[in-house]
Amino acid sequence: MAGHSHFANIAIKKGAADKKRGALFGKLSRAIIVAARHGGGDPDTNLKLRYAIEKARQNSMPKDNIERAVKKGCGELEGEDYAELVYEGYGPAGVAVLCDVLTENRNRTAGEIRKVFEVHGGNLGATGCVAWMFERKGLFLIPASHVDEERLIDVALQAGADDVKPAGGAFEVTCDPAEFDRVNAALNEARIAADVAEISRVAANTVELNVENGRRVVALIAALEEHEDVQSVTSNYSIPDALLDAVAEGLA
Repeated sequence: MAGHSHFANIAIKKGAADKKRGALFGKLSRAIIVAARHGGGDPDTNLKLRYAIEKARQNSMPKDNIERAVKKGCGELEGEDYAELVYEGYGPAGVAVLCDVLTENRNRTAGEIRKVFEVHGGNLGATGCVAWMFERKGLFLIPASHVDEERLIDVALQAGADDVKPAGGAFEVTCDPAEFDRVNAALNEARIAADVAEISRVAANTVELNVENGRRVVALIAALEEHEDVQSVTSNYSIPDALLDAVAEGLA
């Protein structure tokens, strides 16, 4: 699955979100609050808010929680003032790592993120050190068992997708962020269910890892994702299909 760290993460950590549902809801609430604060509380006119609410619904976040987060963002309820930050660095084997963060305390978060990198054999870098390796794309990951490849290609490309390619036991569909809604609607209309549907960063080039480095990198990313201020983590690593089970076994 060269080049597809997104699917590797899903394959290795399936079900992890269910174990920490409360923490996940906290992250989702922050994203909604910030989106509403910057663009207003109407998801029809605030694209960022619409994506944040959609992601919350996909993760079974209760409607009351979503509405409360929107009200906090609009100032109708008291809430924290979160700053949007991106931390960049390097993990084991020189892989590039980007962390999207929402925090009410920049100094605390920077120190904690730096510590996570160091404990797991990486280092936090300067702004811009790895961001140039990634491009923003609409990203869909669809299990191969959910759809025939030819049908998926036909539906996705007609809707405006740039590419459809195999990614381990799934297909990866990418598109320009401006086409995300069209592609998402077309997949839903065709009843093609995606495990992931989001605006994400996609690496231009990847670093292929062996089992040992694969375990170290996945452990770093898992630790970063567990931090309460981290919204998402993107990296440019690749784990060959044949090694996925061995990497996952070492993390169990």
